[in-house]
Amino acid sequence: MTLKSKFKEAPGFQFVADSLELMSSAGKRRLLTQPWLNDAQALNREYDRIEEAILFLNDADATASINGVRHQLMQMHDIAGTLQSLHSHILLNEIELFEIKLFAKLYATAFRFLGEHNRQSLLATSEADLCAIADQAFSILDPDNTGMAHFYIYDSYDPRLAPLRKELKACNNEDADLFSQQEAIEREVILRLSDRLLPLALSLSEALNQMAELDLLLAKATLAKQWNLCRPQLCEAREGLSFLELSNPRLRHHNETLGLRYQPVDIDLHQGVCFITGANMAGKTVLLKTIGVAQLMAQFGMFVPARKARINLVDDVVLCIGDEQNEMKGLSSFASEIIKISNTLQRAHNEHLLVLIDEPARTTNPIEGKAIVQSLATILESKSSFSLITTHYSQLALPCRRLRVKGFVESMSSEPLTPQNINLFMDYSLLPDTTDDVPQEALRIASILDCDKEMLDTARNFL
Repeated sequence: MTLKSKFKEAPGFQFVADSLELMSSAGKRRLLTQPWLNDAQALNREYDRIEEAILFLNDADATASINGVRHQLMQMHDIAGTLQSLHSHILLNEIELFEIKLFAKLYATAFRFLGEHNRQSLLATSEADLCAIADQAFSILDPDNTGMAHFYIYDSYDPRLAPLRKELKACNNEDADLFSQQEAIEREVILRLSDRLLPLALSLSEALNQMAELDLLLAKATLAKQWNLCRPQLCEAREGLSFLELSNPRLRHHNETLGLRYQPVDIDLHQGVCFITGANMAGKTVLLKTIGVAQLMAQFGMFVPARKARINLVDDVVLCIGDEQNEMKGLSSFASEIIKISNTLQRAHNEHLLVLIDEPARTTNPIEGKAIVQSLATILESKSSFSLITTHYSQLALPCRRLRVKGFVESMSSEPLTPQNINLFMDYSLLPDTTDDVPQEALRIASILDCDKEMLDTARNFL
C-alpha cells in the first residue's frame, strides 16, 4: 500500500499531499510511493528526522544554507531511468551523461550546505561515502576541471579529437569522412565513460533516493511548521486513539480563507465500536474524514493536525463514507455500500483496522437498515479493530460506547441567526451519551433554514 493508493477513498488526504512544498520530480515520486508504516521503530525514526529538519528550518543562521539546499533540489532531474540504463550496461548518450554530471554536482553541493550546520544526517545514512562518490562521478565527466555542470565530449578525452575537429572546422564540417571519424571516436569516449561510471551506478542511485527523501523530509517539516502539526505518540492497542484539538486541514484552510469560524474537536477511541450521533449539520461526516486523514498522515510518516495525538498503529484505514454509486457497474448506493462493508468485515477477521462508517444502511428501509447496523456493530465489537460509526438510528440496544455531537446552541453567538451564519451556532464538541436515543433537531434546523412552513407544520403533526 502506497500513499497514492489512498487518494481516491480519502480526498482530504490528497489535499495534504498537494500542500507539501516539494522542489523536485524525484521528491514527488518519492511522496507517491511512500509506503504504509506500521512499525513503531520506523515511524519514530521518521518523526525524529522531521524534528531535526524543523530545528534546521528554525535556525536563523542557517537561512542561506537552507535556501542553497532547496536551490539544488529545484535543479535536480529525476535520473532514476538513466542510472538504471547505466547499471544495465545500456550505452548512454550525451544528455544522459550531462544528467549524471549535474546530479553529482547538486548532491555534493547540497551535502556541503548541510555540513555547514552539521545537518548531514538529514540525508539518510549510508555505509558508502556518497559525497565522495558524487565528486568522483563529476570528476570523470569534467576532465578539464571546469567545475561547470554542463557536459561536452572534451578534446582531452582522446588525443585524436583536437586535430580532427580542427580539420572539420576548416572545411565547415562538410567532410563526411572526417565527421564519421569524429562520431566513431566520440562513441568510443562514451563507452569508456560508461565503463568508468558503471561501478558508481548503485551508489549514485542511492544518492538520488537520498535527495528525494531529503526533499520530502523538508516538505514534511515545512508543513508541520505552517499548520502547527504535532508529533503523534505511538501507543499499545489497549491504550486506544486520542486526539486533542483535532482539525481537518482542508476544511480549516477553507474556513480561514473565507474568514469563517473553525472548531477543533477532542476525541478518544478504544477497541470495538463507538457510535456517533448528532443532528444534521453537526459535523459527523467531517469528523470521520478528519480522523481518517490524521491516521493516514501519521502512518505515512507525517505529523498530525492536532495539539496532541496518541496513535495506535493499524494495518489500514477503511472509510465507508458518502454516495459510492457506480452506474457503470449497475450498483445502487446501497449495493455499493453494503459490498464495501461486507469486505471490511471479512478483513476485520484477520487485520487490525481503523473502520470509519458514515450512516450505514441509510438508503434502505429503516427496519432492515436498523437490523443491518445492529449486526455490523455486533460483529465489529468482537474484533480488535477500532470502529467509529455515525448513525441516526435509535434504540439499537447494543453495549457499545456512544458519543453525541453537542450541536445547535442558540446562545453561542450574539449575531442574528440566519441560514448563512448558522455555523456560528453549532458546537461540534463530543459528549458521552448514555442514552439509546438520537437527537431530533431536523425540523428545528429546517425551520432556521426558512424551509416551507406548510411542510414543517405537517411534519410536526405527523410526529
